[in-house]
Amino acid sequence: MTALELANQLQERFGDLLSDANEFRGEVTLVVDGCGRIADVCQTAKNSLGFDMLLDITSIDNYGDDPRWTVVYELYGIGHGCHLRLKTSVGEEKSELPTVSSLWATADWHEREMFDMMGIRFAGHPDLRRILMWDGYPYFPLRKDFPLAGKETEVPDVAFSGMAPLEGGPFVTAAGGEDTIAREPRVRIPEE
Repeated sequence: MTALELANQLQERFGDLLSDANEFRGEVTLVVDGCGRIADVCQTAKNSLGFDMLLDITSIDNYGDDPRWTVVYELYGIGHGCHLRLKTSVGEEKSELPTVSSLWATADWHEREMFDMMGIRFAGHPDLRRILMWDGYPYFPLRKDFPLAGKETEVPDVAFSGMAPLEGGPFVTAAGGEDTIAREPRVRIPEE
């Protein structure tokens, strides 16, 4: 069985909830319409189609668009050696998805990281708390509207309290330039 054939089986089972399978460069993707059903689709992919390994869950911030986030699930079947990508979208108004941590234990950390860095919540998660930032930190650092230099904190004893120094970053690509070396991303020290 190929990944495309397995994706078509999944699409037949869920009908209009899933897009037609899209194959690009040997990678197969299905888009799940309605983020509330992603756990059902994942459960079927695991239990009926043999996608027994969750490689990754990640999120994309589509700042300025609605829905704001695309959440991407990378699945793999050890028995058949096929890879499948599932995508769903979630907006700012209801930035919550059902957890898949009961299907794959590794989802626990991936979902906590997305909650911590993007602010996406996972209903039914057994321990949804920050994993990198400290408890009570009011921002989500991987959102596109979060400044590169960071934000000042009101908790000086917990972490660095000033704006992050820009020495060593941010890396900036220069438009134009004489050659590729001049356009290469590097630290650009602002002139005062």
